[in-house]
Amino acid sequence: MTIVYDRTKTVVRRHVAPGEAVPLHPEAVGFAGHYDFDIDVLAAYRPTGKGRVERQVLIVRDHVLSGRAFSSIEEMDAAFTAWVPQRRAQIHKTHREVIGHRAARDHAALKTSPPAPYLVAERHLRPVGKDCLIAFGGNLYSVPARKVRPRQLVEIRATKSQVMLHATVPDPHGETLLAMHPRAVGRGVRVAEESHWDGLPTGKGRRTTTGEVPVQPRHHRPLGCVSTPLRLSVESQVKP
Repeated sequence: MTIVYDRTKTVVRRHVAPGEAVPLHPEAVGFAGHYDFDIDVLAAYRPTGKGRVERQVLIVRDHVLSGRAFSSIEEMDAAFTAWVPQRRAQIHKTHREVIGHRAARDHAALKTSPPAPYLVAERHLRPVGKDCLIAFGGNLYSVPARKVRPRQLVEIRATKSQVMLHATVPDPHGETLLAMHPRAVGRGVRVAEESHWDGLPTGKGRRTTTGEVPVQPRHHRPLGCVSTPLRLSVESQVKP
């Protein structure tokens, strides 16, 4: 139900004075909400709060790695797998229970994972252009013209391989996904689907002028006539 985190940048946005609320990173909050647990940030200058976790590294090093040489990763994994049953049969020095029995009870108390994993992605807000294209990373991506309007803000969720465009407000069916494209390589690339252009104005309905428009004659100044600005000397100004 709760996971204790050290004050790492992926969880804590900035450090605050003792007693103040710790501002959490939005991605960490979204990750915790997706898997339904609370974040507990470890207090500053409190090394004993995470000592049990780091102790496991020393235990594995002393009982599996020390004094031995391995020629491959598979050989090292086999040594670790052979040692795990010995470790699980021991009595833990803190809760005084057999480690294997306690582990089975802890695993049974865990919540089930959601069907879809949490998507770690860049998130940005970008406006939609008049041509139903959105600029991101120096490239253009299309969205369905019938589902958006010009200057509407759309949320971009970008991974290393995909760019997903979501509406900020769900539709009547509760969906927010507008389009999904492969992420372009380089800059100046336009990634669009032909079906997204359906609904854009074609210009056929614009009002046009019929007939001839009379042209008004222009009054030209005679050649050699140069207009000069009127300058008033100080003496010609009217004094009160």
